[in-house]
Amino acid sequence: MNLLQRIANWASDNRDGNLADKSAADAAKLNRKESYKAQRKNYRREKKRVASELMNSLQDPAVIVLADWLKVRGTLKSWTKLWCVLKPGLLLIYKSQKTKSSHWVGTVMLTSCQVIERPSKKDGFCFKLFHPLEQSIWAPRGPDKETIGAVVQPLPTAYLIFRAPSQAAGKCWMDALELSLRCSALLLRSNSSTTPSSAYAGEPLPVSHETQWSEADYEKHFNEHDLDADSQTEAPNAAMSGLDTDSESEQAPDDDGVCPLQCEETPYVPYEEEEFGAQGEQVEELADENKSLIWCIVKQVRPGMDLSKVVLPTFILEPRSFLDKLSDTYYHADLLSKAVRDDDAFNRMKLIVQWYLSGFYKKPKGLKKPYNPILGETFRCYWEHPNGSRTFYIAEQVSHHPPVSAFYVTNREDGFSITCSILAKSKFYGNSTSAVLEGTATMTLLPRNEMYTASTPYAHCKGILMGTLSMELGGKINIECENTGYKTELEFKLKPFLGGSEATNVVVGKIKFGKETLATIQGHWDKECRIKDLRTGDETVLFKADNEMRAKRLTRHLVPMDKQLPTESARLWHLVSEAIANEDQVAATNEKTVLEEAQRAAAKERAENDKQHQPALFELDSYGQWVYKYADLRPWNPRNDVRQYECDYKVLTQTRVSETTADEEPIIRTRQPMATKVAKAKNKTLVLGPRDTNSDSSQSPQGAKRGSNSSVKNLALALEQVNQSLENHTRQLNDISRRLERMQYQPSNSRSMYSHDHGIVGGGISQSIVVKSLIYALIGLTFSLILRWLFK
Repeated sequence: MNLLQRIANWASDNRDGNLADKSAADAAKLNRKESYKAQRKNYRREKKRVASELMNSLQDPAVIVLADWLKVRGTLKSWTKLWCVLKPGLLLIYKSQKTKSSHWVGTVMLTSCQVIERPSKKDGFCFKLFHPLEQSIWAPRGPDKETIGAVVQPLPTAYLIFRAPSQAAGKCWMDALELSLRCSALLLRSNSSTTPSSAYAGEPLPVSHETQWSEADYEKHFNEHDLDADSQTEAPNAAMSGLDTDSESEQAPDDDGVCPLQCEETPYVPYEEEEFGAQGEQVEELADENKSLIWCIVKQVRPGMDLSKVVLPTFILEPRSFLDKLSDTYYHADLLSKAVRDDDAFNRMKLIVQWYLSGFYKKPKGLKKPYNPILGETFRCYWEHPNGSRTFYIAEQVSHHPPVSAFYVTNREDGFSITCSILAKSKFYGNSTSAVLEGTATMTLLPRNEMYTASTPYAHCKGILMGTLSMELGGKINIECENTGYKTELEFKLKPFLGGSEATNVVVGKIKFGKETLATIQGHWDKECRIKDLRTGDETVLFKADNEMRAKRLTRHLVPMDKQLPTESARLWHLVSEAIANEDQVAATNEKTVLEEAQRAAAKERAENDKQHQPALFELDSYGQWVYKYADLRPWNPRNDVRQYECDYKVLTQTRVSETTADEEPIIRTRQPMATKVAKAKNKTLVLGPRDTNSDSSQSPQGAKRGSNSSVKNLALALEQVNQSLENHTRQLNDISRRLERMQYQPSNSRSMYSHDHGIVGGGISQSIVVKSLIYALIGLTFSLILRWLFK
């Protein structure tokens, strides 16, 4: 009985244990199921969060690690320049800085990529971005769901080879890429750490403005992690171009993410003492003692003679240089800023005409002529705009006989630049004389890639022998833009013999689109001009020289006298100007004579030594036009560019990433001309020729028997001369290529307008230069082959 009871108890206990085990197993199974559901829920939420972060980093223009131009090698082993934008986990590649859908080339997914440095024989820094398993690195769609990229040369599927312009820039890209590879979400802060995950279950995780980093945060992050230590010690001599022979370096940004200046900025002070003559006819009443001087001048000239070599008395001189006088056109340069921002081509032309007419109403009291600039004389100033930007004016007298003045105006921040060279001529007609300013000003609206050209009216002075001495403007000028097809024709009319005050300083004109006249202009260039739109019949004021207009004149800033160079206008002529201000004509004449005699002595010395004057700031391009050596025609990049400044007559741009110069000269990236590459290749062959010859001759006794030491020396000397000549020619080609590179950001018509007359081929190099380079290359190759054959 006891045994049976124990068996029954054991069976009951076993049954209860099985039930407990079963219930525990069911509970564990239920927990695993619920845990699996929770895991899947968390997985879906995390996936949406990552997708949301990725989409935000794609679409948010503020989330950028690094952006700059890089050269990318295609499948055809040729390099092309592309705009690369590095984002967390992504590398977006565009055809230009306009990050639009039509300019998108492709998107590289960095999560599956590796980056390594790649050796290169050329200047710069090469690195390779690749998939370790040789799979595709490209995303199927673009940031705006593009499926077809812009047309460029074919790019590899599993890798990309990049070349940065300098060692520092390449290291910066390597560090930034490694950061994006390993920490794709590091630079995009998430709210997941501060917000409960359940709050966003089933919906994408939002990203607030507080989680987005500013540009200063990026720069601070890079400084703290010392991503580019070498860039802090490397010299700021970076080439903005992508030439094979140019290199680039970067400066370390400061705490605010702004790079330091390349050189000490020139100090300026505001100058507001302006003199305005009366409206109407510009006349001069001569004193009795000065009339005899006029007759002395008249005895020296004859009708039709050029007056540039005639020495004028000081009483008719305006106490400032002609280089200073040319800057009067830019006191209303803010009108050009408005033209850049206007989207209507007709309104842009109206604003440019309004600016053009605003440069004439400032006249000196009486009839005055500015100083003829001394050869090598320079002048600089700038105007402060209401938005804080600056319009810089740089001028130099580049030639004395004939007298040529060149100047350059730039305001990259507002988007325009102007270059011009003026050849001053004057003709004597008996009782009158005319001062003709030959030359065409070329204005470029940088962000719109439009180029406008304009000429200048002549100044007509009459009443030299009889009547009242007076001056007025005359002639027909054109302002035209081939890019838009708009053209303005203006005519400055001289006062007729029987005309009254209403017929003085009259200007008429019309704005045309092709052959159709859209508007007419009529008025007085020193009072008021009105424009009538022929399409609507509306007539409005185009320009009015009243007190309100004068109050809108921008303040000009000049360099203090004690900071000026000896060649600057104010310092060069200050003794003459002081004597004129003191009405001491004798002292003014003496000081003026001292300057003129010094100029003649310098010209005589150059002639004796068979030397030519070399301008410091301007140079002749391949088309015979004077261009500013440090011109920068890039459109303004608000993400990178901070402001423009001037030092040593170089107008430079302070940036947040790097300040680029090439021999302290900004140039534009472009492909190297083929003629230059051929010349360099031949040059390398010729240089290696003597080395191979010497090594072979030292090892082969047969080579020593073929010629005497003297013949070897003669051949080596001849080869050295050919090499030297070829190197000089190569430098000339490089100089030409650098000039052509500045034209990359100019409109295409600015390059094509000369090509028909100058026999330009291919990349903008004349046929004669190509032929000469080939001849030099063939001669050098022939000498190299002869030497190698002699010493086999």
